[in-house]
Amino acid sequence: MENQDFTPSFFRFEDLRVYQKALDYYTWVQINTEMFPHAESNPLVKSFIIDALEIASKISEGSSRNKSHFVSCLKDAKTAIRRCVVYTSVAFKSGYFSEEEEQNSRNHLMELTKMIGALIGSLQRDREHHSSSSSNKNYDAGYSSNDY
Repeated sequence: MENQDFTPSFFRFEDLRVYQKALDYYTWVQINTEMFPHAESNPLVKSFIIDALEIASKISEGSSRNKSHFVSCLKDAKTAIRRCVVYTSVAFKSGYFSEEEEQNSRNHLMELTKMIGALIGSLQRDREHHSSSSSNKNYDAGYSSNDY
């Protein structure tokens, strides 16, 4: 059931489900890499956490720009997702992740990829249907809290 008392955030990107899912994945990575050997200095852990955070960061960065820049930032987020797939595979092959943890990470990443892909498609379709003057408006003003 939808929250009937929903109040939009001042920062509109926070209302995007894909942004919230990206934050959830970042938290999941932090928790699930804590037990890696020498976690505080392990380059795999550092890169994994940075790129997991990059997913949410790129969504927020792009949301305040015009649609073509937002699409570019979303593509950067998808690049960070692919790097996280690599880190997931390395963690599993190194024995740091169980099969369940590997699958959980991959499921998160597949869901994020699909959601970002749908958002990119929506932005590109919307851009094609509007005049060039309206496509230069910031995206922040144009999406609802239930989008992606």
